[in-house]
Amino acid sequence: MTAFTRAFRGKHLHRKPVRRVAAAGVVAAGALMLSACGGDGEGASGMSGMDHGGSKSSATATATATTADQAGDVGRADITFAQMMIPHHQQAVEMAELVDGRASDAEIKDLAAKIEKAQGPEIETMTGWLRSWGKPTVTGDMPGMGMGGDGMMSDKDMKKLKAMRGKEFDKMFAQMMIDHHDGAIAMAKTEQKSGRNADARKMADAIVTGQTAEVKRLRSMLDRL
Repeated sequence: MTAFTRAFRGKHLHRKPVRRVAAAGVVAAGALMLSACGGDGEGASGMSGMDHGGSKSSATATATATTADQAGDVGRADITFAQMMIPHHQQAVEMAELVDGRASDAEIKDLAAKIEKAQGPEIETMTGWLRSWGKPTVTGDMPGMGMGGDGMMSDKDMKKLKAMRGKEFDKMFAQMMIDHHDGAIAMAKTEQKSGRNADARKMADAIVTGQTAEVKRLRSMLDRL
């Protein structure tokens, strides 16, 4: 073996371990990268945790929206409807109670009894609504009540009706109740249009239907009295 060959082989053999070391370095680097990726996986898991937190926030937002929807079941129109219809119904019942001992017409007496029977329980129902809604139960005069358009009778009108007997009472009762019902129907139609509470809207529907029929009947009574 020549000196050149020995030198070449020696040089070659010297480099081979270096390449192995380099290769080992590459493998180690790859392992580190994989480890880092594993760390990223944990970070991804951490991101999942963040996503979970986001889901939690989303769930909280949904719960809040649900609560808002439930709160939205009662609106200002519903509250006003109940607060104003209570004294309105109370006056109708008061008028109906005057029939005993004053009216002479059998149909007037029959209708008055039906008004008491229908509107008394409705007063109790609306009072219960307001209490459950945490709103004041208004049983006295409301601002704007009796100012026209709502059908409420003045104290003077009520005193005049109390003083009448017989056919005069029947006629005045019929006319006053027509005006009173017209006011209730208008209030109920406002609830139908603007209300959000299902129970209040259902009562408004019943008032419009029932009292419209009673107005028609009262007009027929006036025509024959």
